[in-house]
Amino acid sequence: MFGIPALKFAFRCGDDILTANGSRDEVEFTVEYSESAYRLWVLAHKEVTPLICELRYKYPYPAGATVYAGGYQSWTHSREYGATDVQKGLRLPVRFGVARKYAAAFGDYDFATYSLREGDCHSFYYTYVRDKDGLTFAGSLDESRGYTVFYHNRDGRQLKVVKDLDGLTLRAGERYKLFDLCFCKGTRNQVFDFYFGKLGLEKPREKKLCGYTSWYNLFGKIDEKSVMRDLDGLKKADIGATIFQIDDGWQAAVGDWLDIRDDKFPSGMKKICDEIHARGFKAGLWLAPFLCAKNSVIAKEHPDWLLQKNGKPVIGNVGWGGAYALDSTNGEVREYLKKVFDTVLSDWGYDMVKLDFLYAAAMFPKDGKTRGELMTSAMNFLRACVGEKWLLGCGVPLFPAFGTCDFCRVGSDVDLSFKERFFSKITNNEIVSTYNAMTSSAFRQHLDGRAFVCDPDVFFLRKDNLKFTAAQKKLLAKFNSIVGGVLFVSDDAGEYGEEEKIIARECFAREAEVTDVRYAAKDVAEIKYTQNGEPFVFRFNLRTGRILADGKA
Repeated sequence: MFGIPALKFAFRCGDDILTANGSRDEVEFTVEYSESAYRLWVLAHKEVTPLICELRYKYPYPAGATVYAGGYQSWTHSREYGATDVQKGLRLPVRFGVARKYAAAFGDYDFATYSLREGDCHSFYYTYVRDKDGLTFAGSLDESRGYTVFYHNRDGRQLKVVKDLDGLTLRAGERYKLFDLCFCKGTRNQVFDFYFGKLGLEKPREKKLCGYTSWYNLFGKIDEKSVMRDLDGLKKADIGATIFQIDDGWQAAVGDWLDIRDDKFPSGMKKICDEIHARGFKAGLWLAPFLCAKNSVIAKEHPDWLLQKNGKPVIGNVGWGGAYALDSTNGEVREYLKKVFDTVLSDWGYDMVKLDFLYAAAMFPKDGKTRGELMTSAMNFLRACVGEKWLLGCGVPLFPAFGTCDFCRVGSDVDLSFKERFFSKITNNEIVSTYNAMTSSAFRQHLDGRAFVCDPDVFFLRKDNLKFTAAQKKLLAKFNSIVGGVLFVSDDAGEYGEEEKIIARECFAREAEVTDVRYAAKDVAEIKYTQNGEPFVFRFNLRTGRILADGKA
Protein backbone atom coordinates (compact mmCIF):
# COMPACT_ATOMS: atom_id res chain seq x y z
CA MET A 1 0.00 0.00 0.00
CA PHE A 2 2.53 2.60 1.13
CA GLY A 3 5.68 0.47 1.06
CA ILE A 4 8.84 0.95 3.12
CA PRO A 5 9.53 4.54 4.21
CA ALA A 6 12.72 6.56 4.34
CA LEU A 7 13.56 7.80 7.85
CA LYS A 8 14.81 11.28 8.71
CA PHE A 9 15.81 11.81 12.33
CA ALA A 10 17.63 14.98 13.37
CA PHE A 11 18.71 15.56 16.94
CA ARG A 12 20.91 17.58 19.23
CA CYS A 13 23.62 15.77 21.18
CA GLY A 14 25.69 18.11 23.32
CA ASP A 15 26.58 21.07 21.11
CA ASP A 16 26.15 19.12 17.87
CA ILE A 17 23.14 18.87 15.59
CA LEU A 18 23.19 15.49 13.84
CA THR A 19 21.04 13.53 11.43
CA ALA A 20 20.36 9.82 11.07
CA ASN A 21 18.54 7.62 8.59
CA GLY A 22 19.64 4.51 10.47
CA SER A 23 21.47 3.47 13.62
CA ARG A 24 24.66 5.27 14.64
CA ASP A 25 26.78 5.78 17.76
CA GLU A 26 24.32 8.12 19.49
CA VAL A 27 21.04 6.41 18.57
CA GLU A 28 19.98 2.91 17.57
CA PHE A 29 16.77 2.11 15.69
CA THR A 30 14.63 -1.04 15.71
CA VAL A 31 11.94 -1.62 13.08
CA GLU A 32 9.00 -4.02 12.80
CA TYR A 33 7.45 -3.97 9.35
CA SER A 34 4.65 -5.73 7.50
CA GLU A 35 2.19 -4.72 4.79
CA SER A 36 -0.33 -3.63 7.45
CA ALA A 37 1.98 -2.30 10.21
CA TYR A 38 5.11 -0.25 10.82
CA ARG A 39 6.69 0.25 14.25
CA LEU A 40 9.88 2.14 14.95
CA TRP A 41 11.80 2.42 18.24
CA VAL A 42 14.87 4.47 19.06
CA LEU A 43 17.37 3.66 21.82
CA ALA A 44 19.53 6.58 22.93
CA HIS A 45 23.13 5.73 23.83
CA LYS A 46 23.72 9.35 24.83
CA GLU A 47 21.34 12.09 25.96
CA VAL A 48 19.73 13.49 22.81
CA THR A 49 17.00 16.00 21.99
CA PRO A 50 14.96 15.09 18.88
CA LEU A 51 14.51 17.93 16.40
CA ILE A 52 13.00 16.21 13.37
CA CYS A 53 11.35 12.80 13.27
CA GLU A 54 9.65 11.81 10.04
CA LEU A 55 8.96 8.96 7.65
CA ARG A 56 8.66 9.55 3.91
CA TYR A 57 6.56 7.26 1.74
CA LYS A 58 6.33 7.30 -2.04
CA TYR A 59 2.69 7.27 -3.14
CA PRO A 60 1.22 7.78 -6.64
CA TYR A 61 -2.03 9.68 -5.79
CA PRO A 62 -4.22 8.47 -8.67
CA ALA A 63 -6.02 10.99 -10.84
CA GLY A 64 -9.29 12.05 -9.26
CA ALA A 65 -8.28 10.87 -5.79
CA THR A 66 -9.33 12.81 -2.71
CA VAL A 67 -7.44 12.91 0.57
CA TYR A 68 -8.86 13.08 4.09
CA ALA A 69 -7.39 15.77 6.35
CA GLY A 70 -8.59 15.49 9.93
CA GLY A 71 -8.14 18.58 12.05
CA TYR A 72 -6.18 18.83 15.29
CA GLN A 73 -9.06 19.36 17.69
CA SER A 74 -12.81 18.89 17.58
CA TRP A 75 -13.57 22.32 16.08
CA THR A 76 -10.78 22.21 13.48
CA HIS A 77 -12.09 22.04 9.91
CA SER A 78 -11.95 18.45 8.59
CA ARG A 79 -12.84 17.17 5.12
CA GLU A 80 -11.60 15.49 1.96
CA TYR A 81 -9.38 17.56 -0.35
CA GLY A 82 -9.13 17.25 -4.11
CA ALA A 83 -6.16 18.01 -6.37
CA THR A 84 -7.00 21.72 -6.68
CA ASP A 85 -8.19 22.37 -3.13
CA VAL A 86 -6.12 24.40 -0.67
CA GLN A 87 -5.99 23.68 3.06
CA LYS A 88 -5.97 27.10 4.69
CA GLY A 89 -4.22 28.03 7.91
CA LEU A 90 -4.53 31.34 9.73
CA ARG A 91 -5.96 33.94 7.38
CA LEU A 92 -3.96 37.07 6.63
CA PRO A 93 -5.70 39.48 9.05
CA VAL A 94 -4.85 37.32 12.09
CA ARG A 95 -1.38 36.03 11.21
CA PHE A 96 0.52 38.63 13.16
CA GLY A 97 0.73 40.43 16.50
CA VAL A 98 -1.94 40.31 19.18
CA ALA A 99 -4.54 38.96 16.74
CA ARG A 100 -2.36 35.92 16.09
CA LYS A 101 -1.90 35.24 19.79
CA TYR A 102 -5.64 34.86 20.22
CA ALA A 103 -6.48 33.18 16.89
CA ALA A 104 -3.62 30.67 17.06
CA ALA A 105 -4.52 29.51 20.59
CA PHE A 106 -7.26 27.24 19.28
CA GLY A 107 -5.32 25.19 16.76
CA ASP A 108 -2.12 23.68 15.41
CA TYR A 109 -0.68 26.84 13.85
CA ASP A 110 2.44 26.87 16.02
CA PHE A 111 3.45 23.28 15.38
CA ALA A 112 2.07 22.21 11.99
CA THR A 113 2.85 23.45 8.49
CA TYR A 114 0.28 24.73 6.00
CA SER A 115 1.91 24.68 2.57
CA LEU A 116 -0.99 26.60 0.92
CA ARG A 117 -0.30 24.66 -2.30
CA GLU A 118 -3.14 23.11 -4.27
CA GLY A 119 -3.71 19.48 -3.33
CA ASP A 120 -1.44 19.56 -0.28
CA CYS A 121 -2.91 18.97 3.18
CA HIS A 122 -2.07 17.51 6.56
CA SER A 123 -4.11 15.27 8.83
CA PHE A 124 -3.76 14.53 12.52
CA TYR A 125 -3.72 10.97 13.90
CA TYR A 126 -4.89 9.17 10.71
CA THR A 127 -5.67 9.77 7.06
CA TYR A 128 -6.83 8.06 3.87
CA VAL A 129 -6.69 8.43 0.10
CA ARG A 130 -9.97 7.76 -1.69
CA ASP A 131 -9.86 6.55 -5.29
CA LYS A 132 -12.09 4.41 -7.52
CA ASP A 133 -10.92 1.25 -5.73
CA GLY A 134 -11.82 2.42 -2.22
CA LEU A 135 -9.90 3.94 0.69
CA THR A 136 -6.19 3.44 1.35
CA PHE A 137 -5.81 4.15 5.05
CA ALA A 138 -2.90 5.00 7.36
CA GLY A 139 -3.27 5.67 11.08
CA SER A 140 -1.37 5.91 14.33
CA LEU A 141 -2.13 3.47 17.12
CA ASP A 142 -0.39 5.42 19.91
CA GLU A 143 -0.37 9.18 20.46
CA SER A 144 0.40 9.05 24.19
CA ARG A 145 4.01 10.23 23.75
CA GLY A 146 3.50 12.63 20.86
CA TYR A 147 1.09 13.51 18.05
CA THR A 148 1.42 11.96 14.58
CA VAL A 149 0.73 14.20 11.58
CA PHE A 150 0.33 12.94 7.99
CA TYR A 151 1.43 15.42 5.27
CA HIS A 152 0.26 14.79 1.69
CA ASN A 153 2.27 16.26 -1.21
CA ARG A 154 0.58 15.31 -4.47
CA ASP A 155 3.03 16.96 -6.86
CA GLY A 156 5.95 15.31 -5.08
CA ARG A 157 4.01 12.03 -4.84
CA GLN A 158 4.97 11.77 -1.20
CA LEU A 159 3.27 11.06 2.12
CA LYS A 160 5.33 12.39 5.01
CA VAL A 161 4.53 11.15 8.53
CA VAL A 162 5.81 13.47 11.25
CA LYS A 163 6.02 12.83 15.00
CA ASP A 164 5.62 15.91 17.19
CA LEU A 165 8.41 15.42 19.73
CA ASP A 166 8.79 19.06 20.77
CA GLY A 167 9.93 19.26 24.37
CA LEU A 168 11.22 15.70 24.60
CA THR A 169 14.72 14.73 25.74
CA LEU A 170 15.86 11.10 25.48
CA ARG A 171 18.20 10.09 28.26
CA ALA A 172 21.02 7.61 27.73
CA GLY A 173 19.61 4.10 27.88
CA GLU A 174 16.02 5.19 27.22
CA ARG A 175 14.10 3.30 24.51
CA TYR A 176 11.26 5.24 22.88
CA LYS A 177 8.58 4.13 20.43
CA LEU A 178 8.58 6.75 17.69
CA PHE A 179 5.85 5.33 15.44
CA ASP A 180 3.17 2.67 15.72
CA LEU A 181 1.30 2.77 12.42
CA CYS A 182 -1.25 0.56 10.74
CA PHE A 183 -2.38 0.42 7.10
CA CYS A 184 -5.31 -1.11 5.25
CA LYS A 185 -7.43 -0.78 2.14
CA GLY A 186 -11.15 -1.29 1.63
CA THR A 187 -14.50 0.39 1.91
CA ARG A 188 -15.05 3.23 4.35
CA ASN A 189 -16.55 1.04 7.06
CA GLN A 190 -14.03 -1.75 6.49
CA VAL A 191 -11.00 0.48 7.08
CA PHE A 192 -12.46 2.14 10.18
CA ASP A 193 -13.61 -1.14 11.66
CA PHE A 194 -10.06 -2.42 11.12
CA TYR A 195 -8.47 0.69 12.65
CA PHE A 196 -10.61 0.87 15.75
CA GLY A 197 -10.32 -2.89 16.15
CA LYS A 198 -6.55 -2.40 16.33
CA LEU A 199 -6.99 0.40 18.88
CA GLY A 200 -8.98 -2.02 21.03
CA LEU A 201 -11.41 0.57 22.39
CA GLU A 202 -14.55 -0.49 24.16
CA LYS A 203 -17.77 0.49 22.42
CA PRO A 204 -19.42 3.63 23.84
CA ARG A 205 -21.80 2.88 26.70
CA GLU A 206 -24.62 4.78 25.00
CA LYS A 207 -25.80 4.95 21.39
CA LYS A 208 -27.74 8.20 21.54
CA LEU A 209 -28.34 11.28 23.67
CA CYS A 210 -31.33 13.49 22.86
CA GLY A 211 -32.38 16.69 24.54
CA TYR A 212 -31.72 20.36 25.16
CA THR A 213 -28.78 22.68 25.76
CA SER A 214 -29.18 26.30 26.81
CA TRP A 215 -26.37 27.95 24.83
CA TYR A 216 -27.69 28.68 21.33
CA ASN A 217 -30.53 31.03 22.21
CA LEU A 218 -29.74 33.05 25.31
CA PHE A 219 -26.04 32.14 25.35
CA GLY A 220 -24.54 33.29 28.68
CA LYS A 221 -27.60 35.34 29.64
CA ILE A 222 -29.37 32.49 31.39
CA ASP A 223 -30.90 32.55 34.85
CA GLU A 224 -33.08 30.33 36.99
CA LYS A 225 -36.27 31.71 35.45
CA SER A 226 -35.21 31.07 31.84
CA VAL A 227 -33.85 27.61 32.68
CA MET A 228 -37.09 26.59 34.40
CA ARG A 229 -39.14 27.95 31.50
CA ASP A 230 -37.20 25.91 28.94
CA LEU A 231 -37.22 22.86 31.21
CA ASP A 232 -41.00 22.98 31.54
CA GLY A 233 -41.26 23.63 27.79
CA LEU A 234 -39.18 20.53 26.99
CA LYS A 235 -41.39 18.42 29.25
CA LYS A 236 -44.55 19.87 27.70
CA ALA A 237 -43.36 19.26 24.12
CA ASP A 238 -42.95 15.52 24.74
CA ILE A 239 -40.53 15.05 21.83
CA GLY A 240 -38.54 12.12 23.23
CA ALA A 241 -35.81 14.12 25.00
CA THR A 242 -33.76 12.37 27.67
CA ILE A 243 -31.40 15.09 28.92
CA PHE A 244 -31.46 18.80 29.82
CA GLN A 245 -28.04 20.48 29.82
CA ILE A 246 -27.22 23.91 31.28
CA ASP A 247 -24.42 25.64 29.41
CA ASP A 248 -22.17 28.63 30.16
CA GLY A 249 -23.59 31.41 32.33
CA TRP A 250 -24.43 29.68 35.60
CA GLN A 251 -21.05 30.32 37.30
CA ALA A 252 -19.81 33.61 38.75
CA ALA A 253 -16.82 33.51 36.40
CA VAL A 254 -15.09 30.91 34.27
CA GLY A 255 -12.80 29.09 36.68
CA ASP A 256 -14.83 29.95 39.78
CA TRP A 257 -17.00 26.86 39.45
CA LEU A 258 -18.02 26.66 43.10
CA ASP A 259 -19.15 30.30 43.21
CA ILE A 260 -22.72 30.53 41.90
CA ARG A 261 -24.36 33.83 40.93
CA ASP A 262 -27.01 34.21 43.66
CA ASP A 263 -28.77 36.93 41.67
CA LYS A 264 -29.18 34.55 38.69
CA PHE A 265 -29.62 31.20 40.42
CA PRO A 266 -30.89 31.96 43.95
CA SER A 267 -31.96 28.36 44.57
CA GLY A 268 -28.52 26.99 43.72
CA MET A 269 -27.44 24.41 41.17
CA LYS A 270 -28.44 21.38 43.21
CA LYS A 271 -32.05 22.57 43.28
CA ILE A 272 -32.00 23.02 39.50
CA CYS A 273 -30.62 19.50 39.09
CA ASP A 274 -33.38 18.14 41.33
CA GLU A 275 -36.00 19.92 39.21
CA ILE A 276 -34.53 18.42 36.03
CA HIS A 277 -34.66 14.93 37.55
CA ALA A 278 -38.21 15.49 38.80
CA ARG A 279 -39.32 15.98 35.19
CA GLY A 280 -37.75 12.72 34.11
CA PHE A 281 -34.58 14.03 32.44
CA LYS A 282 -30.89 13.45 33.00
CA ALA A 283 -29.08 16.65 34.02
CA GLY A 284 -25.97 18.05 32.33
CA LEU A 285 -23.72 20.99 33.21
CA TRP A 286 -21.08 22.88 31.21
CA LEU A 287 -17.56 23.65 32.48
CA ALA A 288 -14.22 24.67 30.97
CA PRO A 289 -11.86 23.01 33.46
CA PHE A 290 -8.52 24.23 32.09
CA LEU A 291 -9.46 27.91 31.71
CA CYS A 292 -10.06 30.79 34.09
CA ALA A 293 -11.28 34.27 33.16
CA LYS A 294 -8.92 37.17 33.79
CA ASN A 295 -11.42 38.58 36.30
CA SER A 296 -11.91 35.29 38.13
CA VAL A 297 -11.04 34.80 41.80
CA ILE A 298 -8.89 31.82 40.76
CA ALA A 299 -6.72 34.03 38.50
CA LYS A 300 -6.31 36.69 41.19
CA GLU A 301 -5.67 34.43 44.18
CA HIS A 302 -3.69 31.65 42.48
CA PRO A 303 -1.39 33.19 39.83
CA ASP A 304 0.91 30.19 40.33
CA TRP A 305 -1.86 27.98 38.88
CA LEU A 306 -1.70 29.76 35.51
CA LEU A 307 0.19 28.27 32.59
CA GLN A 308 3.26 30.45 32.04
CA LYS A 309 5.43 31.14 29.03
CA ASN A 310 8.41 33.47 29.27
CA GLY A 311 7.20 34.43 32.72
CA LYS A 312 3.76 35.55 31.56
CA PRO A 313 0.36 33.83 31.80
CA VAL A 314 -0.80 32.23 28.56
CA ILE A 315 -4.05 33.29 26.92
CA GLY A 316 -6.15 30.20 26.30
CA ASN A 317 -9.29 31.83 24.93
CA VAL A 318 -10.54 35.18 23.71
CA GLY A 319 -13.95 34.81 25.41
CA TRP A 320 -15.14 36.43 28.64
CA GLY A 321 -12.79 39.37 28.14
CA GLY A 322 -9.90 36.94 27.85
CA ALA A 323 -9.17 33.74 29.74
CA TYR A 324 -5.91 32.22 30.92
CA ALA A 325 -4.96 28.57 30.53
CA LEU A 326 -4.45 26.67 33.78
CA ASP A 327 -1.39 24.47 34.22
CA SER A 328 -2.89 21.01 33.80
CA THR A 329 0.16 19.41 35.48
CA ASN A 330 -0.08 21.50 38.65
CA GLY A 331 -1.04 19.33 41.62
CA GLU A 332 -3.08 22.09 43.28
CA VAL A 333 -5.01 22.71 40.06
CA ARG A 334 -5.87 19.02 39.87
CA GLU A 335 -6.94 18.90 43.51
CA TYR A 336 -9.18 21.92 42.94
CA LEU A 337 -10.76 20.31 39.86
CA LYS A 338 -11.32 17.05 41.74
CA LYS A 339 -13.26 19.05 44.34
CA VAL A 340 -15.26 20.79 41.58
CA PHE A 341 -16.24 17.51 39.92
CA ASP A 342 -17.08 15.87 43.24
CA THR A 343 -19.37 18.80 44.05
CA VAL A 344 -21.05 18.91 40.63
CA LEU A 345 -21.50 15.16 40.20
CA SER A 346 -21.96 13.92 43.77
CA ASP A 347 -23.24 16.82 45.89
CA TRP A 348 -25.35 18.51 43.21
CA GLY A 349 -26.17 15.26 41.41
CA TYR A 350 -25.54 16.07 37.73
CA ASP A 351 -25.38 13.07 35.40
CA MET A 352 -23.13 14.58 32.71
CA VAL A 353 -20.54 17.29 32.35
CA LYS A 354 -19.84 19.01 29.05
CA LEU A 355 -16.15 19.89 29.25
CA ASP A 356 -15.11 22.62 26.84
CA PHE A 357 -11.90 24.21 25.49
CA LEU A 358 -9.90 21.16 26.55
CA TYR A 359 -7.05 21.92 24.15
CA ALA A 360 -5.89 24.42 26.81
CA ALA A 361 -4.40 21.51 28.80
CA ALA A 362 -1.60 21.06 26.26
CA MET A 363 -0.91 24.28 24.39
CA PHE A 364 2.84 23.71 24.26
CA PRO A 365 5.41 21.19 25.58
CA LYS A 366 6.24 21.48 29.26
CA ASP A 367 8.56 19.83 31.79
CA GLY A 368 9.95 17.36 29.26
CA LYS A 369 6.49 16.28 28.07
CA THR A 370 5.23 16.63 24.52
CA ARG A 371 1.81 18.04 23.66
CA GLY A 372 0.52 14.52 23.13
CA GLU A 373 1.75 13.38 26.55
CA LEU A 374 0.19 16.39 28.29
CA MET A 375 -3.16 15.97 26.55
CA THR A 376 -3.31 12.23 27.16
CA SER A 377 -2.58 12.78 30.84
CA ALA A 378 -5.22 15.51 31.07
CA MET A 379 -7.92 13.36 29.46
CA ASN A 380 -7.13 10.38 31.67
CA PHE A 381 -7.34 12.71 34.68
CA LEU A 382 -10.75 14.04 33.60
CA ARG A 383 -12.07 10.55 32.97
CA ALA A 384 -11.01 9.51 36.47
CA CYS A 385 -12.69 12.60 37.96
CA VAL A 386 -15.96 12.00 36.12
CA GLY A 387 -15.99 8.29 36.94
CA GLU A 388 -19.18 6.51 35.87
CA LYS A 389 -20.98 9.73 34.99
CA TRP A 390 -21.08 10.93 31.36
CA LEU A 391 -18.36 13.09 29.79
CA LEU A 392 -19.11 15.19 26.70
CA GLY A 393 -15.87 16.56 25.29
CA CYS A 394 -15.57 19.74 23.23
CA GLY A 395 -12.65 21.69 21.84
CA VAL A 396 -10.49 18.63 22.46
CA PRO A 397 -7.65 17.08 20.37
CA LEU A 398 -9.48 14.05 19.05
CA PHE A 399 -7.19 11.06 19.54
CA PRO A 400 -6.84 11.63 23.31
CA ALA A 401 -10.65 11.78 23.41
CA PHE A 402 -10.97 8.28 21.90
CA GLY A 403 -12.32 6.02 24.61
CA THR A 404 -12.14 8.71 27.32
CA CYS A 405 -15.18 10.72 26.21
CA ASP A 406 -18.62 9.15 26.14
CA PHE A 407 -19.74 11.84 23.70
CA CYS A 408 -17.63 14.31 21.73
CA ARG A 409 -18.11 17.29 19.44
CA VAL A 410 -16.82 16.62 15.93
CA GLY A 411 -17.19 20.08 14.39
CA SER A 412 -17.19 23.75 15.24
CA ASP A 413 -20.12 25.52 16.85
CA VAL A 414 -23.01 26.17 14.49
CA ASP A 415 -23.98 29.77 13.92
CA LEU A 416 -27.41 31.38 14.19
CA SER A 417 -27.04 32.14 10.48
CA PHE A 418 -26.87 29.37 7.89
CA LYS A 419 -24.99 31.65 5.51
CA GLU A 420 -21.34 32.10 6.43
CA ARG A 421 -20.52 35.45 7.97
CA PHE A 422 -17.54 37.51 6.79
CA PHE A 423 -15.43 36.77 9.88
CA SER A 424 -15.49 33.03 9.15
CA LYS A 425 -13.29 33.66 6.12
CA ILE A 426 -10.69 35.89 7.79
CA THR A 427 -9.79 34.06 10.98
CA ASN A 428 -8.93 30.40 11.68
CA ASN A 429 -10.10 26.83 11.09
CA GLU A 430 -12.00 26.67 14.38
CA ILE A 431 -14.40 29.56 13.77
CA VAL A 432 -18.14 29.42 14.52
CA SER A 433 -19.86 28.50 11.25
CA THR A 434 -22.73 26.24 10.23
CA TYR A 435 -20.83 25.34 7.06
CA ASN A 436 -17.74 24.32 9.05
CA ALA A 437 -19.80 22.42 11.61
CA MET A 438 -21.67 20.40 8.98
CA THR A 439 -18.59 19.71 6.84
CA SER A 440 -16.48 18.41 9.71
CA SER A 441 -19.36 16.46 11.25
CA ALA A 442 -20.07 14.77 7.93
CA PHE A 443 -16.47 13.73 7.23
CA ARG A 444 -15.86 12.64 10.83
CA GLN A 445 -19.05 10.59 11.05
CA HIS A 446 -16.91 7.42 10.93
CA LEU A 447 -16.04 8.10 14.60
CA ASP A 448 -19.63 7.65 15.77
CA GLY A 449 -20.03 4.46 17.77
CA ARG A 450 -16.34 3.63 17.37
CA ALA A 451 -14.40 6.32 19.28
CA PHE A 452 -17.37 7.83 21.13
CA VAL A 453 -20.85 9.07 20.25
CA CYS A 454 -20.53 11.99 17.83
CA ASP A 455 -21.96 15.42 18.65
CA PRO A 456 -22.59 17.43 15.46
CA ASP A 457 -23.92 20.33 17.61
CA VAL A 458 -27.50 21.58 17.82
CA PHE A 459 -30.26 21.93 15.27
CA PHE A 460 -32.90 24.66 15.36
CA LEU A 461 -36.66 24.56 14.96
CA ARG A 462 -37.67 27.89 16.52
CA LYS A 463 -38.92 30.85 14.51
CA ASP A 464 -37.08 33.76 16.16
CA ASN A 465 -33.47 34.75 16.95
CA LEU A 466 -32.33 32.78 13.90
CA LYS A 467 -31.36 33.36 10.25
CA PHE A 468 -32.37 30.01 8.77
CA THR A 469 -35.05 29.34 6.20
CA ALA A 470 -37.59 26.61 6.99
CA ALA A 471 -35.81 24.35 4.47
CA GLN A 472 -32.40 24.98 6.08
CA LYS A 473 -33.79 24.11 9.53
CA LYS A 474 -35.16 20.83 8.19
CA LEU A 475 -31.85 20.08 6.46
CA LEU A 476 -29.77 20.60 9.60
CA ALA A 477 -32.18 18.59 11.73
CA LYS A 478 -32.12 15.59 9.40
CA PHE A 479 -28.37 15.90 8.82
CA ASN A 480 -27.63 15.79 12.55
CA SER A 481 -29.89 12.79 13.08
CA ILE A 482 -28.00 10.86 10.37
CA VAL A 483 -24.39 11.71 11.23
CA GLY A 484 -24.49 11.89 15.04
CA GLY A 485 -25.89 10.38 18.19
CA VAL A 486 -25.96 13.58 20.29
CA LEU A 487 -29.09 15.40 19.16
CA PHE A 488 -29.76 18.66 20.96
CA VAL A 489 -32.09 21.58 20.40
CA SER A 490 -31.59 24.93 22.07
CA ASP A 491 -35.12 26.28 21.72
CA ASP A 492 -37.96 26.80 24.15
CA ALA A 493 -39.68 23.63 22.95
CA GLY A 494 -42.84 24.70 24.74
CA GLU A 495 -43.36 27.11 21.83
CA TYR A 496 -43.20 24.37 19.19
CA GLY A 497 -46.18 23.79 16.96
CA GLU A 498 -47.14 20.33 15.70
CA GLU A 499 -44.80 20.50 12.70
CA GLU A 500 -41.76 21.26 14.87
CA LYS A 501 -42.70 18.50 17.29
CA ILE A 502 -43.00 15.97 14.48
CA ILE A 503 -39.57 16.94 13.07
CA ALA A 504 -37.94 16.71 16.51
CA ARG A 505 -39.52 13.33 17.29
CA GLU A 506 -38.46 11.92 13.92
CA CYS A 507 -34.89 13.13 14.42
CA PHE A 508 -34.63 11.82 17.98
CA ALA A 509 -36.01 8.44 16.92
CA ARG A 510 -34.03 7.97 13.67
CA GLU A 511 -31.67 4.97 13.55
CA ALA A 512 -29.31 5.42 10.61
CA GLU A 513 -26.23 3.40 9.66
CA VAL A 514 -23.93 5.48 7.45
CA THR A 515 -22.06 3.58 4.75
CA ASP A 516 -20.33 6.44 2.95
CA VAL A 517 -19.73 10.20 2.99
CA ARG A 518 -18.14 12.00 0.07
CA TYR A 519 -18.29 15.11 -2.11
CA ALA A 520 -20.61 14.71 -5.09
CA ALA A 521 -19.55 18.14 -6.42
CA LYS A 522 -18.03 21.33 -5.03
CA ASP A 523 -19.70 22.06 -1.67
CA VAL A 524 -22.17 19.22 -2.31
CA ALA A 525 -22.02 16.43 0.28
CA GLU A 526 -23.52 13.00 -0.33
CA ILE A 527 -24.30 10.65 2.54
CA LYS A 528 -25.33 7.06 1.94
CA TYR A 529 -26.98 5.26 4.82
CA THR A 530 -29.36 2.48 5.67
CA GLN A 531 -32.48 2.73 7.78
CA ASN A 532 -34.55 -0.31 8.74
CA GLY A 533 -32.35 -2.30 6.37
CA GLU A 534 -33.12 -0.12 3.33
CA PRO A 535 -30.51 2.04 1.53
CA PHE A 536 -30.97 5.82 1.30
CA VAL A 537 -29.06 8.74 -0.17
CA PHE A 538 -29.01 12.27 1.24
CA ARG A 539 -27.35 14.91 -0.96
CA PHE A 540 -27.27 18.64 -0.20
CA ASN A 541 -25.38 21.88 -0.75
CA LEU A 542 -23.36 22.86 2.30
CA ARG A 543 -23.29 26.54 1.30
CA THR A 544 -26.92 27.14 0.44
CA GLY A 545 -28.68 24.51 2.52
CA ARG A 546 -30.56 23.20 -0.49
CA ILE A 547 -31.44 19.48 -0.43
CA LEU A 548 -30.66 17.88 -3.82
CA ALA A 549 -31.62 14.27 -3.12
CA ASP A 550 -33.43 12.68 -0.19
CA GLY A 551 -34.81 9.20 -0.60
CA LYS A 552 -34.15 5.56 -1.31
CA ALA A 553 -30.96 4.82 -3.20
